[in-house]
Amino acid sequence: MDRHVEAGHGDRVAIHFEGEPGDSRAITYAQLKDEVSQAANALLELGVQKGDRVAVYMPMIPETAIAMLACARIGAAHSVVFGGFSADALATRIQDADARVVITADGGYRRGKPSALKPAVDEAVAKAGTVEHVLVVRRTGQDVAWTEGRDVWWHDLVAGQSAEHTPEAFGAEHPLFILYTSGTTGKPKGILHTSGGYLTQTAYTHWSVFDLKPETDVYWCTADVGWVTGHSYIVYGPLANGATQVMYEGTPDTPHQGRFWEIVQKYGVTILYTAPTAIRTFMKWGDDIPAKFDLSSLRVLGSVGEPINPEAWIWYRKNIGGDRTPWWTPGGRPRPAAS
Repeated sequence: MDRHVEAGHGDRVAIHFEGEPGDSRAITYAQLKDEVSQAANALLELGVQKGDRVAVYMPMIPETAIAMLACARIGAAHSVVFGGFSADALATRIQDADARVVITADGGYRRGKPSALKPAVDEAVAKAGTVEHVLVVRRTGQDVAWTEGRDVWWHDLVAGQSAEHTPEAFGAEHPLFILYTSGTTGKPKGILHTSGGYLTQTAYTHWSVFDLKPETDVYWCTADVGWVTGHSYIVYGPLANGATQVMYEGTPDTPHQGRFWEIVQKYGVTILYTAPTAIRTFMKWGDDIPAKFDLSSLRVLGSVGEPINPEAWIWYRKNIGGDRTPWWTPGGRPRPAAS
């Protein structure tokens, strides 16, 4: 963020946040820099140091990206755990990473209803035994159990911090984050990603694969930050490249099955990156739904997460891209220097 602000792009929107209930927020690069700096100072106040691990168990809200970037800013490795995982799965990852702090929220919105997150954190922290503090974002306003001396409200601690913070410089091999495998074929394994190679490759692939033009494009990756696609193509790649992007909290059918296309129309999305499973779902819902919305802003379509079958590709290009967009899907192979 600092580079973009210093280059005179502080007023450019970094994140268009769209909450599932319909609330929205535009965050510029200057605002994002300030909020990340405040969060970094808050983590330092909680005793987080370079080399520590911080677990993040959050909904798809801006504070999730802010928390990740704040960790990176002070040299603490974040370990983001998908918000749909159970307390046991969270506890396993907290314990294995030896996380000192957990950042979470009271809950998020899912299919039109508040979905609690804090109870799972309380259960996981009790099992893990390594956590000193739990930093809680108030998103839904749900009542939550509270442990005095351990639990801290984000708005109480972060909002009062200085927006001045100088990021530390770290070597290329300094740990950036730990992301765990799903555990479907055995115990989840923590994969360590280091700063230099990962950031270089993520920024380059985001720029080159999507033909990114940060001055004019509005980019939207529909993945969850809890997966590596979300890390790479929501948080690090787009923000390293100075892109304007959309972040959506909820599901594609809330409050109606045209929600994704409504968002594309609202923000003038030019680059859309989603998954074949979602595309096949949209196909089942019918061609008439996207036809109700103006999708003419789209110029690049991306597919990620699994192979896309020909029928889904044809439907996606025709009904969403208007038969005028190229498409890209990444290969499932190692990428040199992208550890």
